[in-house]
Amino acid sequence: MELSDVFTLVCVVAGAILFLAGTLGLLRFPDTLSRLHALSKADNLGLGLIVLGLLPLQTSLMGGVKLVCIWLLAQLSAATASQLIAGIAARRKPQA
Repeated sequence: MELSDVFTLVCVVAGAILFLAGTLGLLRFPDTLSRLHALSKADNLGLGLIVLGLLPLQTSLMGGVKLVCIWLLAQLSAATASQLIAGIAARRKPQA
């Protein structure tokens, strides 16, 4: 087993664990904003680690660029969705 294979395995497993942690946060936290925070942070970092782990396995520069573009698109869409959900949750909160 080569060093790049070990690096890939460690990064992909760490990313999968972060995805699991985000899912547990989604299921366990009490309110919308804390669920959203746990899910968005863990998923973004988990996907980043998976992409980082897969980069050494790419045979061409274009394959690596595509992986990074997918990660950046996921970052952008997750941030946008989080802002929209948080805004709706804030408007629906009853005034004390």
